Amino acid sequence: MAVAIRMRRIGKLAKKRYYFRIGVINEQKNRDGRVIEDIGTYEPAKKEKNFSINIERYQYWKTKGAVISPTVKSLVKRLKPI
Repeated sequence: MAVAIRMRRIGKLAKKRYYFRIGVINEQKNRDGRVIEDIGTYEPAKKEKNFSINIERYQYWKTKGAVISPTVKSLVKRLKPI
């Protein structure tokens, strides 16, 4: 089973204010389908502290061969500068 780390939209807080969860999902499932594990959240409408992720679980799934979406990859890169 191939897994991917990607974002899924949870709901609207207000008009055009979306809230996302970052999860480990089977690649064949749809975007908002059943997740294996939730590892973080993202709320783009907030200015500060809008992204949180469990880095240990992210690294674990990355070592297991999970495909990481470009958006999640850029958010993690922004979180921990090289």
